[in-house]
Amino acid sequence: MDLKVIGAGFGRTGTDSLRKALNILGMGPTHHMFEVISDPEQIRLWRARARGEDIGWDSLLAGFTSCVDWPTAHYWPELVALNPQAKVVLTWRTPESWYASYSKTILPLTQEPHDPDSLGRMLIGEQVFGGRGSDPAHAMAVYNANVEAVKATVPADRLLVHELGDGWEPLCAHLGVPVPDIPYPRGNDSDEFEKNRT
Repeated sequence: MDLKVIGAGFGRTGTDSLRKALNILGMGPTHHMFEVISDPEQIRLWRARARGEDIGWDSLLAGFTSCVDWPTAHYWPELVALNPQAKVVLTWRTPESWYASYSKTILPLTQEPHDPDSLGRMLIGEQVFGGRGSDPAHAMAVYNANVEAVKATVPADRLLVHELGDGWEPLCAHLGVPVPDIPYPRGNDSDEFEKNRT
């Protein structure tokens, strides 16, 4: 495993747009929850990892050179330590706007009663939010704690805090690559998220 970019931001902070941007910049293929849900073997491996089985990163991220979004965002401290050459991007939006998006999209998946082993329920619902993701104050406190942990842990020269709407310039400067002559990608807004589920 030799990652170029590690995303440390929670889902619903522009991670799909970042995934597309990194792929355009030649930093991909970029792992995202989309890659998990579209591949039965990825589902099997990540569920095993979330249960605590010793599934190595070379298996989990085989073929990928960057990663964003959950599930990898939950493991960013380990990935950052194992890939000292990788740049880190913390996608960010205000906690209130993040929770408004999260509660309409991911939160229902964390409460899925028919599949207790789903990553939404087991990893995001239980391990990230302690089963209290439907409590806005608790969820936003967890979100803020992750932001502060990233800032406190990752050296400044490796870290970019990339706020929704920042676009190409800060990302390309951070990665040391030219700015493409195309608009910064957008994707997976709440409506598109719902379409991708069905």
